[in-house]
Amino acid sequence: MTTTILQLILPALIVSLATAHTCHQDAETCEFWLHIDHRMTMVKGRIAVFPENGQLYSYDTVNTSAATPMDLSDVITADGWEGYRLVIVANNSLPGPPIEVYEGQTVVVHVKNALTSESVTIHWHGLHQTGTPWMDGVAFVNQCPIHPGSSFTYRFKAKPKGTFWYHSHVGSQRTMGLYGALIIREKKPMEMKELIAVITDWNHWDSTEVHQRMLYGMYDHRVKLGSTDSLDGSHFSLFRYESGLINGKGRLYDGNKHNGAPLHVFNVTAGEQYRFRWIAAGALFPFRISIDEHNLTIIASDGYDLKPKTVESLVINPGERYDFIITTDKPVGNYWVRAITLEVNVNHTAEAILRYDTADNMEPESSKKSCTQDDKCVVANCPFSYYPKEANTVCIRFDEFKALPDDDPAPTAPQEQLQERFINFAFPGINSYPGSANGRSFVNPPVSAMTQPQELGKYRCGEECTEQTNCHCFGTMDLDHNKVYQIVFLNMGNGKGWAHPIHMHGHSFYVVKMGYGSYNETTGKIMGDNLDIDCRGGKERSKSFCNNATWSNSTWFGGNVPGLELTNPPRKDTIIVPSGGYVVVRIKADNPGTWFMHCHIDLHASDGMALVLNESFPHHPKPPKDFPRCVDFEYDMSNRNMEPVPEKENMKPAEKMVSNEQFWVVTGCLIAGIVLLGFIIVCMVCNKEKAKKQYEMKYATGQDNKVFTVNS
Repeated sequence: MTTTILQLILPALIVSLATAHTCHQDAETCEFWLHIDHRMTMVKGRIAVFPENGQLYSYDTVNTSAATPMDLSDVITADGWEGYRLVIVANNSLPGPPIEVYEGQTVVVHVKNALTSESVTIHWHGLHQTGTPWMDGVAFVNQCPIHPGSSFTYRFKAKPKGTFWYHSHVGSQRTMGLYGALIIREKKPMEMKELIAVITDWNHWDSTEVHQRMLYGMYDHRVKLGSTDSLDGSHFSLFRYESGLINGKGRLYDGNKHNGAPLHVFNVTAGEQYRFRWIAAGALFPFRISIDEHNLTIIASDGYDLKPKTVESLVINPGERYDFIITTDKPVGNYWVRAITLEVNVNHTAEAILRYDTADNMEPESSKKSCTQDDKCVVANCPFSYYPKEANTVCIRFDEFKALPDDDPAPTAPQEQLQERFINFAFPGINSYPGSANGRSFVNPPVSAMTQPQELGKYRCGEECTEQTNCHCFGTMDLDHNKVYQIVFLNMGNGKGWAHPIHMHGHSFYVVKMGYGSYNETTGKIMGDNLDIDCRGGKERSKSFCNNATWSNSTWFGGNVPGLELTNPPRKDTIIVPSGGYVVVRIKADNPGTWFMHCHIDLHASDGMALVLNESFPHHPKPPKDFPRCVDFEYDMSNRNMEPVPEKENMKPAEKMVSNEQFWVVTGCLIAGIVLLGFIIVCMVCNKEKAKKQYEMKYATGQDNKVFTVNS
């Protein structure tokens, strides 16, 4: 009985404990619980709800004007779709609860996988995991996945400071809602109030559908649907955009009409400054973020401070984070927070509300800034060089930002010791076009690479991977301890055409140069590749796979690339690599471990656009004792163990399994239990009769006229 009760209340207890997700500044260790389970959107308890005018009503409500709206607090609304989408969430919330700690604290997170048929892991996006590479949370790279019904405890140091997040790193589970904010603050008083915003594109597919639909196409009522294009003419993969969510809330649009679902509200006070921490948790689309009538002063990206730049809007790609400051110096009222995809010929927007204190509880009537020739809009972090001329919009590319601190230069090395690597993230091919890194389409091994490296041999890429071929294997790049690496991410050859936000685990790299393709300055359309890169391969550029690229100018080797920013380079862990362009980053290989590096567009990573950095292998730290192992099992009939089980391991006869003394002790306890149970039953019957007589006396004398129930 006790076990049954614990099984019933434990999940609720874990969830309630985890709601206290902010750690005190003076604590050395911060402990949290994440309970991973399925939920349904647009259901309160077991009652279906529907949206109208920003409120929710029970499914059987006929006249909403005369009905009382339902409490929103325990409903996962998403975009208000009444098809009731299945989601995977942490602690019954979308997004999961934000985890807020202070730099240097030890973070302990107990993850319980309550899913019935899926494994899970949690990745702590942006944290370097120095000394704890087996806590990075990538299935089959750093750990074995957490099986249904199982638990896993993550333990790591909270560093560096900044805006980070956590999310599933198994398949496409992230697209079903398994993500949340992870904020690491400095141990000092906050300079201003802060607001967290997590944005994602959203549709109503199951996670298992996301990659398959990209491979086999999208169809609707016998009509084949195509993909959309970006402003510069590059493409977006097949992912059906239904809506955009900000902090788990959005609206489903049909043309210009929406379903009236509730939106997230950012409450502010007039005359103050607020630090927004924006996290892009989406599967595919970049969003251009703006707040009507409020400028954005960008101060940090991916956890690292930048010299401030004030803009009208900024572009944020999947995996990136941006911190900016707004000043609430406008008339008291409601203002639209807008996030618009970079697609052309469609209007895909996510919305939230900035509401000043004392403003009416109503939807904004504000307007987006009108960009004119005399007052152009300035947009930060464009994945291309130009907006169309008629847009009256100026791009600030990320390579125009500088790091705020003056004491964090890029690592350097003597010319002969500087290591240089080129990695092409693209879809090269002839008859098939898998996502790949240098033509190697990543395949997970069945073991944990970090903790079972001796079992990886047959899964690694081999000689079949050449300059003009695709291969499917466990792709790695070895990094020698303490050497400085200049790595060139490129997006070229016959597999270009899509921009890729590349995320590196284990490091925040220094962005020392970016090279964009050539663009038409009037239309903003891309015209060709950046010619700094030679794709080689014995083919003309449009046919080359670009699996073995190099500098077109051989004098650029050894760190002699013109225009490198080595003094104040900004640091990132996720950077957009534009179609036809490249990004030059630097790291020092001083963090031993196996680190996943991949496109953070979910569809592209699932298709194989990834590799593992095998860093400082002789210095890999040993995992904790009894760290889980995962292996294949092959039942070899020819090598079956046919030897009889040794006598000491044979099952004992039933009569010898317990001694006579043990038998009578157990029997006596059972008899005593039965006697005690009988005594309890007799007492309950007597109490019932006594209560019945008392009630009859009260009723007969008129002392009580209420219904009186006796439970037996």
